Amino acid sequence: MNISNNFKSGRHFLQIPGPTNIPDRVLRAMDYPIIDHRGPEFSDMAKNILENIKMLFKTKEPVIIYPASGTGAWESAIVNTLNEGDKVLMFETGHFSSLWLEIAKKFKLEVDFVDGDWRTGVDPKIVEQKLFEDKEKKIKAIFVVHNETSTGVTSRIPEIRKAIDNAKHSCLFFVDTISSLGSMDYKHDDWGVDVTIGGSQKGLLLPPGLSFNAISSKAIEAYKKSKLSKSYWDWKPMIDNNKNGFFPYTPATNLLYGLNEALKMLFEEGLENVFKRHERLAEATRMAVNGWGLEILCKNKNEYSNSLTAVLVPKNCNADDLRKIILDNYNMSLGTGLSKMKGKIFRIGHLGNFNELMLAGTLAGVEMGLKISKIPYKSGGIMSALNYLSK
Repeated sequence: MNISNNFKSGRHFLQIPGPTNIPDRVLRAMDYPIIDHRGPEFSDMAKNILENIKMLFKTKEPVIIYPASGTGAWESAIVNTLNEGDKVLMFETGHFSSLWLEIAKKFKLEVDFVDGDWRTGVDPKIVEQKLFEDKEKKIKAIFVVHNETSTGVTSRIPEIRKAIDNAKHSCLFFVDTISSLGSMDYKHDDWGVDVTIGGSQKGLLLPPGLSFNAISSKAIEAYKKSKLSKSYWDWKPMIDNNKNGFFPYTPATNLLYGLNEALKMLFEEGLENVFKRHERLAEATRMAVNGWGLEILCKNKNEYSNSLTAVLVPKNCNADDLRKIILDNYNMSLGTGLSKMKGKIFRIGHLGNFNELMLAGTLAGVEMGLKISKIPYKSGGIMSALNYLSK
């Protein structure tokens, strides 16, 4: 018999910022046998989901659900509201804002892309200045990533909305909330967002595979004037079919089972309690990082993410080496640095189906990994977190 040295006992710690750990209740819900997606049982479930998902976005407007990743929802927001040559305002806050830029370019939008340092969110003052200077109202939309998964930096959506209003501008307001939805408070209606982009694999407690567009009445009016090509992403057949609890093409039935159960779990805990839990665990994580003498990538405290924390390592060190040490020795995965942050940071995900004891294990794994590595640090960061959590 061949004996493998690859087996690791215990449960793998998946502490990347998504996909996140899937609760057993959701896994069991997705185990349910397939039903007829044109039948009454499915229709009843779909109507329930389509109504309940609105509460998560805090909207009374339609929410469209696609069998797709968040990238699909990015594209959908563009093709349903804009036209070739339209000018849009975008901001570099990290890897994912840059990917959204590439999609905008492919649809031949004219993009005013404001460079960023990957350590701060969108500056509302720049938004107001750019829109105020746009006397001819050429800017048709502004794109913002609420919580930049690659950096752990959150942009202040209510302040950006206020900046748009101060400039008395009519542009559409698009917000990516893929790594904040279900983990941090979000108010589609109150914040005057026209298209909110969401994904299933983070705070919604699900595997990858579902994406969302929450849309305003203003966005629907823009749809009527949009001439960009669309078929799969077309809002109208989705809205028309959803009224009766159906979809214009075969839906991801088992993922919808899971979404139905995940929404029940979030509402059972209470959304405000969910947000407070994330805030508490995030603060404990930041205390640990500070205790280790390491630097949080996000510069401004009022832009700290409650979904994840990105941690800088000293310049002569490699964060991916630390991640490998932690994976090999303690069976825990941490998020890597993406594109220009490669090797410079590691990311601790503390979102979704997550509690104090899971965080304690995560921080213990990081501190033990730091001890083995050659990265200079101060021991005891975990105790700062535990003292906070035990209050």
